[in-house]
Amino acid sequence: MTELIASIILIGSLLGMGVILFRKIPILVKLPEVIERPAGENFWLILKKIKNIPGLRSFSFEIFLQKILSKIRILTLKTDNKTSNWLQKLRERSLRKKSKGNDNYWEEIKKSTKK
Repeated sequence: MTELIASIILIGSLLGMGVILFRKIPILVKLPEVIERPAGENFWLILKKIKNIPGLRSFSFEIFLQKILSKIRILTLKTDNKTSNWLQKLRERSLRKKSKGNDNYWEEIKKSTKK
C-alpha cells in the first residue's frame, strides 16, 4: 500500500515537472545566451556604492583590526587561565594521592621490624 502511494506521488511529481518545463521552454529559448559585462567594472561599481553608505564613510580598517586582535587576545588569555586552573587541580590531586600512599609507610616498617 505504501509503495503504491509512493509511486503515485513520484509519477505525479515527474509529470508536474514535465509540464512546468514544457511551458517554460519557449521563454528560455528567447533569452539571450550571455550578458556581456566586464568583470572588473561590476566590482568597482559595487565598491563605490558601499563607500557611499553613511555609516561606512568613517569606517577605519585599522580600528576594526585592533578590535578583532584585542578580542582574540582576550580569548587566548581566558583559555590560558582555564588550562592553568586545570593544571593546578591536577597537581593538587596527584599530591593528595602521594600523601595517602605514604601514610601507611611507617606502620608497615614497624610491623616488619617486630617480626
